[in-house]
Amino acid sequence: MVDRGVSFVCSSCSHTTGKWLGRCPNCGEWNTLVQAAHGPDGRKPSVQAESVKLGAIATQGYERLSTGIEEFDRVLGGGIVRGALILVGGDPGIGKSTLALIAMDGLIKQGQKSLYVTGEESLQQLRLRARRLGIDESMDALAETALDAILGVVERNGSDVVVLDSIQTMESPTTAAPRGSAAQLKEITDGLMRFSKQNDVSFVIVGHVTKEGAIAGPKLLEHMVDTVLYFEGDRNMNFRILRAIKNRFGSTNEIGVFEMKETGLTEIRNPSALFLSDRQARKEGSAVFPGIEGTRALLVEIQSLVSHSYLAMPRRTAVGIDQTRLSMLIAVLDKRAGLGLGAEDIYINVVGGVSIDETASDLCVVSALASSYRRKALSADAVFIGEVGLTGEVRAVGMIEKRLKEAEKLGFGRAYVPANTTKELKVPGIELIAVKDTEALMELLFK
Repeated sequence: MVDRGVSFVCSSCSHTTGKWLGRCPNCGEWNTLVQAAHGPDGRKPSVQAESVKLGAIATQGYERLSTGIEEFDRVLGGGIVRGALILVGGDPGIGKSTLALIAMDGLIKQGQKSLYVTGEESLQQLRLRARRLGIDESMDALAETALDAILGVVERNGSDVVVLDSIQTMESPTTAAPRGSAAQLKEITDGLMRFSKQNDVSFVIVGHVTKEGAIAGPKLLEHMVDTVLYFEGDRNMNFRILRAIKNRFGSTNEIGVFEMKETGLTEIRNPSALFLSDRQARKEGSAVFPGIEGTRALLVEIQSLVSHSYLAMPRRTAVGIDQTRLSMLIAVLDKRAGLGLGAEDIYINVVGGVSIDETASDLCVVSALASSYRRKALSADAVFIGEVGLTGEVRAVGMIEKRLKEAEKLGFGRAYVPANTTKELKVPGIELIAVKDTEALMELLFK
């Protein structure tokens, strides 16, 4: 017999059911149903609340807290908001803990009280790592995994910002589930959220990721926090990219670029110059695209390799751009520009580990492909901007002037742009070359 006064809620998807099940019928996750709180009569206890006018809410003293790291503050939208929950995920060894340490060090230098809580290493190990990074040793540190004990220290210390490294090692006594489980993670995050909003304490939560690249734990975890950041990069390379996936207080299109050195992470304030530093001029299959990441223009090199295939189905490989978009552009070049790419292996790579998801890169990709196929290098001082349609036309895109100014700053003197935008653009030092369609592009590049 089912007790109508009892309900169970899935900690992964929030689905509610009248009885406990081993597997959630909505999301399919196992052992995620937790009994919901109810009063003695089977109903949820009522809570008295009062609304207030927005204009009556005091905001003085709620300015963002600067970490002193421009790239980190940029991704956050200008700094850490008081009472915010910030989740930072990334592959093991990518530098999440290092980033958190230097951010807390920057806050101390700005006069804020910070606390670093580690559940993965001893205090002695933490101090050795901090000393190697040159961290201010006045930072408060705590080696603890019990949530109640941690919040007690935070309250007594009067901390402004707290790092939890990592949330998968923390545990709450109110849940009997094992440490790192979906139920534990939900309970801990819920407790942190209530504490942060009531006490105006900001938490930077370090989270592990699964082999699929998602933050470990229920998806509900990402919904509960205010900001989700991913720290990306190849551990065999020095460059790291901090990307905002969710941000209630800023843009989700911003990225921060860092370089990993022996002494820790160093921010890269001019990533365009960095991504183009190893570019070899006058090489076939290479073209430069001025992209937009949030509020900044970012120049990247797009490389292509077109080689005759000996396979029944030629390879199509794309790194940094959408595979489906590449297939469409290949078809447009084949049909509208007369390039016979059907029997060719085609590889596209965005140099530096950057991912491009804007259609403004179409003209650059098309130019790089044509350059490799024709075995003729493109102009070394040219950039390419424009969206390519299925009929081969080159369409206008947004923020062209900002892209061109960044290109001009780095010494580029030419820009291939959509023909219907050249009358409006005025960028001294940049020669604008109007491109109507892909057929006209071929004539301009290889006449």
